[in-house]
Amino acid sequence: MSKPSIQELLDSGDYELIGQMHHEEIKEFVMQQISEGGKLVYLFMIYQFLMILLGIFFFTRSIVKAFNGFFEPLYFSLTALVFCFTILIVIHELLHALALKLTGAKKISFGGYLKKFIFYAEADLHVLNRKQFAFVALTPLVAIKFISLAGIIFFFNYPTVYFFIFVMCAHSLFCAGDIGLLSLFYRNKEAEIFTFDVKAEKAGYYYQKIR
Repeated sequence: MSKPSIQELLDSGDYELIGQMHHEEIKEFVMQQISEGGKLVYLFMIYQFLMILLGIFFFTRSIVKAFNGFFEPLYFSLTALVFCFTILIVIHELLHALALKLTGAKKISFGGYLKKFIFYAEADLHVLNRKQFAFVALTPLVAIKFISLAGIIFFFNYPTVYFFIFVMCAHSLFCAGDIGLLSLFYRNKEAEIFTFDVKAEKAGYYYQKIR
């Protein structure tokens, strides 16, 4: 799918603005997209529910083992919890940045609102089509899932496996925003939708082709 320039999106009359999101309001924008449903959101909710159940099961199991004098599973579970809410956040956004680079973005920056627990990577004035946005949005989910599964297989018979299980389960929560934004592109597969960020405005814009 070819991409229009930002000037064409704004001035040609062939595109209409269908969404505008200020970065500090990402959660509200994402919740709006999720509330509108769609197959992608439905499948992700099932996946996330299963990951939460799996995480609760193994965390509870690690506590039971600790009460029986085997503390290593609980240690690796708690280590994973700290890792997820510190280093994994950085890795997640770096993976978005790498994906943006691979789509041709030249100016990538990072931001966040710690009080709202919002973090993001953005490519200033870089237009993304549906396929490119899907690639950027899904790269952290796929990469962390692959690494976690590899760790689970490799350390299956060792307490370390609890670390990778917990990372895999917890990371699904981090991907909800990516899926919510991606759902905007896939509720109507026939529509041509494009997006770009404006760093100076700390905002993202979504345009749909109308003719």
